[in-house]
Amino acid sequence: MKLKNEYLYQHTWILYIFGNLLLLGLLLFAKPINNSKCWFTIPGIGSIQPSEFMKIFLMLSLATMIHNFRSDYDDPTIKEEFIFILKTFIIVLIPSVLTFLQPDTGCVLMYLVIYLSMMFTSGIRLRWFLIGFLIIFILLGSFSLLYFFKENLFIKIFGSSIYYRLERVFNWQDGSGLQLENALAAIGSAGLFGHGYNKTPIYFPESSTDFIFAVYASNFGLFGVIILLGIILYLDINIILLTKRKIQDTDKFIIAGILGMLIFQQIQNIGMTVGLLPITGITLPFVSYGGSSLLSYMLIVGVLLNISVKKNRTYKFK
Repeated sequence: MKLKNEYLYQHTWILYIFGNLLLLGLLLFAKPINNSKCWFTIPGIGSIQPSEFMKIFLMLSLATMIHNFRSDYDDPTIKEEFIFILKTFIIVLIPSVLTFLQPDTGCVLMYLVIYLSMMFTSGIRLRWFLIGFLIIFILLGSFSLLYFFKENLFIKIFGSSIYYRLERVFNWQDGSGLQLENALAAIGSAGLFGHGYNKTPIYFPESSTDFIFAVYASNFGLFGVIILLGIILYLDINIILLTKRKIQDTDKFIIAGILGMLIFQQIQNIGMTVGLLPITGITLPFVSYGGSSLLSYMLIVGVLLNISVKKNRTYKFK
């Protein structure tokens, strides 16, 4: 809030480059933790996960690109829109590849959700989304055919690491897997008021991060879950109401990215915990354990507070 959003917009490319250098540094220098190079370990402080902050840098970069595009072209041609989409896609692709190699599939999904959410507000023609979804459908279809019917060929092309990551995701279809089975048992036995604080009746991996909702539900029961969902809904509605104010276009693009990210994470995390959606390793904002995660969301809150308190000012940046 001290820096103000305009300062962040003016220095967005410095932040973007800095974020990508951190992601590259992880692959080159970070020590693996649980077979992943996702964290820098700083003596006396702990671990820092750069991909959490890259989400913010990506939103800032896309917001400035969309703002500049709409400022330069009142009625863009199809060619101009295509070039714009290509540029923004490359901006998203670079950190996505670096993050995927760590590997951290959950954060890559978040980058793509942020991208789609912000592009929906960019004013480009609807046909581009139809084309994009058709391409994604074809690629995912081919990918799935190899996974289900040509396992050996799939492993040869993509490697065993990706194969086992997908296997973990598809476990949700039959409710199998230690995490999901035990999480469902913990939630199902909670009743109206739960087992009590810190009294989770059964163990399951990643209970403080990916499956924190199962811990909360088992501790506080249906009544506690209703309260939590009410707080989440209250937060989301208030962020949506910010778009009703007279604010700069760039701020609206940022809000679109933030809303897309938060709502997707909330639905995905809770949905995968109760067996309705695939297990992807996506955390629950403000609730899951993680210093980098919490700090990144508090930075986002600072951006939102700047939007809510600032007067209708005009500014330009390139």
